[in-house]
Amino acid sequence: MTKINHLDTWLAQEKSIRAVLDAGVGPGVARADQIAGKTGLELMQAMLRGEFPYPPIAQTLDFLLVEAGIGSAVFQGTPGAAHLNPMGTVHGGWFATLLDSALACAVHTRLKPGQAYTTAELSINIVRALTPKVPRVRAEGKVIHCGRQLATAEGRLVGADGTLYAHATTTCLVFEFAPQSAP
Repeated sequence: MTKINHLDTWLAQEKSIRAVLDAGVGPGVARADQIAGKTGLELMQAMLRGEFPYPPIAQTLDFLLVEAGIGSAVFQGTPGAAHLNPMGTVHGGWFATLLDSALACAVHTRLKPGQAYTTAELSINIVRALTPKVPRVRAEGKVIHCGRQLATAEGRLVGADGTLYAHATTTCLVFEFAPQSAP
């Protein structure tokens, strides 16, 4: 069976999204007036349109949100030399950050206006080492359950050729949130 390699498609999508983000408001934190009255999905989609700031950690760790739908989120990352551990492979913390982002943002897409969340538990199984020789990976998160107080999600970190590098689950606490105005 021949594996399909999606790298060209992934790179084209990344280029398009980066152009929108570069033309948008840039990295930062959304203001209270931007968040008020919007669902989690509306917030994520506004970020993809460059209307809301994207998280600064995305620049630090070289990854970005590429898709957000109801109960799902996909992040794409570039494993690089800055992410290596002393053994020459990508540090587990990079895997964890990319997967936590996809899983938590999948939960975010299910939130109603006035709700927020935080990761309460994250479990990751790294099944294959990752090096900068792999040009891109994707963390794909999907919600399993989203209740009034708890949400769970699962995800996979895969290469463009379908290679599985890690899989993860999360439990997020969901709570009411009233954005505070800046002093």
